[in-house]
Amino acid sequence: MDYRKVAEQIYEKVGKKENLISAAHCATRLRLVIADNNKCDSKAVEEIEGVKGVFFASGQLQIILGTGTVNKVYDEFLQVSGLSAATKAEVKQAAAAQQNVFKRAIKTLGDIFVPIIPAIVASGFLMGIMEALNFMTNNGFVTLDTNSSIFVFANLFSNVAYTFLPILIAYSAAKAFGGNPYLGAVIGMLMIHPNLQNAWTVATEGVHIRQSVWFGLYEIDLIGYQGHVIPVIIAVWVMCFIEKKLHKIVPEMFDLFVTPLVSVFVTGYLTYSIIGPLFVVIENGIIDGIQWLIALPLGIGSFIMGAFYAPTVVAGIHHMYTIIDVGQLAKYGVTYWLPLASAANLAQGAATLAVAVKTKNARTKSMALPSAFSAFMGITEPAIFGVNMRYFKPFICGCIGGACGALFASITQLGASGTGVTGLFGVLLCLNMPVQYILMMAISIGVSFALTWIFGYKDEEQEAQKVSENTTTAEKSTIEETVLENVEKVI
Repeated sequence: MDYRKVAEQIYEKVGKKENLISAAHCATRLRLVIADNNKCDSKAVEEIEGVKGVFFASGQLQIILGTGTVNKVYDEFLQVSGLSAATKAEVKQAAAAQQNVFKRAIKTLGDIFVPIIPAIVASGFLMGIMEALNFMTNNGFVTLDTNSSIFVFANLFSNVAYTFLPILIAYSAAKAFGGNPYLGAVIGMLMIHPNLQNAWTVATEGVHIRQSVWFGLYEIDLIGYQGHVIPVIIAVWVMCFIEKKLHKIVPEMFDLFVTPLVSVFVTGYLTYSIIGPLFVVIENGIIDGIQWLIALPLGIGSFIMGAFYAPTVVAGIHHMYTIIDVGQLAKYGVTYWLPLASAANLAQGAATLAVAVKTKNARTKSMALPSAFSAFMGITEPAIFGVNMRYFKPFICGCIGGACGALFASITQLGASGTGVTGLFGVLLCLNMPVQYILMMAISIGVSFALTWIFGYKDEEQEAQKVSENTTTAEKSTIEETVLENVEKVI
């Protein structure tokens, strides 16, 4: 293969230098951020020798070249285009700048919550285990020494991430907004300061103290923000905005002292007096609205949401659901949303598994099997993008299966003690209702598999498609890489 020629042809077809913003590569793909998609002839790029697939994802034109080839083509591409080498992270940042405000906001939510998922998962799992052990001990199923150090300490550990969640969110949000993460953490600490009444006690004890603000203009409740998400994110965004403005105008010799002091004090006052009270009302309205939908008679609302969960993954807006999970955990003690997400993910995996079992094409089978098992673990992108959306009918069957599983979850009021994990291992977050979770899995998987087997896939459709011999290897590597990237985010 003439790597120089391949690079030159790609350069020509994507619109040359005036249409290129940045370039990087991963294990198998050349990743380009381009200014105008309409000036890029992606179909022509697919016809270039050595190119095994082309698709747009996350604001990038991703050209599949394969391991060992992509780095050589990339080196030649840099020489041809005159671009400087960029990291994958820099390309993602450049791609994000090309997206609209809504997509950038969703991406930001992902940047905030993905890093703290391990902490939430650990606490959620341990909380579910401790609830199950307490239940079995109190009802005589097992005999445990609840005064032992292991049991007492485990109880303490189980809710620590949720107790100090505003600090975790604030630290991560400050990093995502380009501010000082330690100042962000201070804002999170302000919002759960021990001198504020703990938010968990308001329902039973009422409000203890009110404080006059803005020179007596009105009063606010001096209540902490335990379990809240949106007020924390907004407060940290304001702090980062102030901090970055001050860095530009404060003389360097005073910047170290003035900027942190002013940023924290101004943001703190605004948070206690305006941001917190206002966005608590907004957040409660969102959580109540979601719960109203879930609680509609006969599980109708959950059926609809279970059906449309997978399309939101396709649209890339599913990261926002963490707000719902955390909000429900704070308000109800469990999240009713996570079982709906689990039902949808399992159903997409079952649809892919049906394709893998039914097909006689070795290439399709090698792609579908690992994708199905990935979806059963809660990582659905390989199954959705690599198989189900490709044939489309399996995707629809998966949506129907997810809707049926979500319907059952709603009728049985299935709730999870934590968030961050769906699929088969999601049962560890539902140890208070394990039978219901297992039945939900059976319904989601069974309906989706059966529909895909009967209506969703015919092997001759695969044979009729004009797919190059090289596509399978590339798609398989793409799926494997997508799995690894998503696993890295969770781990």
